[in-house]
Amino acid sequence: MAQFPANLGPVADPSELLRLTLEHFQAETGTIHVLEGDGVLHLKAVIGNVPPPVLEAVRVVPVGKGLAGLAVERAEPVTVCNLQTDTSGQAKPGARATGVQGSICVPMMVEGRAVGALGIGTYRERTFSEEEVALLLETGRHMGRKLWNL
Repeated sequence: MAQFPANLGPVADPSELLRLTLEHFQAETGTIHVLEGDGVLHLKAVIGNVPPPVLEAVRVVPVGKGLAGLAVERAEPVTVCNLQTDTSGQAKPGARATGVQGSICVPMMVEGRAVGALGIGTYRERTFSEEEVALLLETGRHMGRKLWNL
């Protein structure tokens, strides 16, 4: 069997890519945002318990705001062991309403440029290992190539 993310194969549907990613990482919730021509991130897929006000707030995310915006701005992973108790200011204030604790958001890179963000989370505290972060970054590159300019 092919190693993840190679086993995503020809899948190009953002929701299916996200579902397979969550399954692999044993995470319960996630989002995919893609940078569009207007210079902001647009939500392309969401899975998990996202209350309507939070969903509305994450439909369009400015670069530099929230976990997805920071991952794109920095072109590096942004992680929070427990979103419910985090005081770093990285997450938007309404993010606690999701019930997510352990979360990570990685940039989707294409030719050295961040073109979107892949975020996953769990309903328990979680610190992602170096190996998991590397695999998520590779998954983000894979998704970026598939989803850029949808």
